[in-house]
Amino acid sequence: MLFALLLVSALGCGLIGGVFFAFSSFVMGALARLPPAQGIAAMQSINIVVINPVFLLAFMGTAVGCGALAVLSLLAWTTPGGIYVLAGCALYLIGTILVTMACNVPLNDRLAAVNASSAEGAALWAHYVQRWTAWNHVRTAAALAASVAFMAALSLLAPAAAP
Repeated sequence: MLFALLLVSALGCGLIGGVFFAFSSFVMGALARLPPAQGIAAMQSINIVVINPVFLLAFMGTAVGCGALAVLSLLAWTTPGGIYVLAGCALYLIGTILVTMACNVPLNDRLAAVNASSAEGAALWAHYVQRWTAWNHVRTAAALAASVAFMAALSLLAPAAAP
C-alpha cells in the first residue's frame, strides 16, 4: 500500500511540476508578448478552463496522497526512506498547494475582476505576469523536488520490500 501510494504521488508531483514548468518556460512568455488586452483575456480563459475534473484530480489528488503519506511516514518513521517521504510531502503541500492558494490564486482573482481592455487592466497585467510567473517558478521547483524525494524513497523502499 505504501509503495503504491508513494509511486502515484511521485507521478502526480512530476505531472503537476511538468504543467507548471510549461507555464514558466514558455506559456507566460508567449502571453506577455501579446497586447495586454489579449494576454489578459487569454489568461482569464485559462484560469476558468483549468478548473476541471482532470486537472483537479491530478493537483488535489496528489495533495491528498501527500497528506496520507505524511501521516504514514510519521507513524512508521523507521521505514526506509521515511525522511524523503516527509520531505516530498512538505515540498508539495507547502511549495505547491500553499503557494498556489496564498500567491497565485489571489493574483488570478484580481485578474478575473479587471476589464481586459482598460488602462487598469494593462497596469495590472504587467505586475501580474511578473509576480505570477515568479511564484509559478516556486511551485514548479517544489513539485519536481517532491517527485525526486518520492523517487529516492521508492529506491530505498523497493529493496526492503523484496522477498
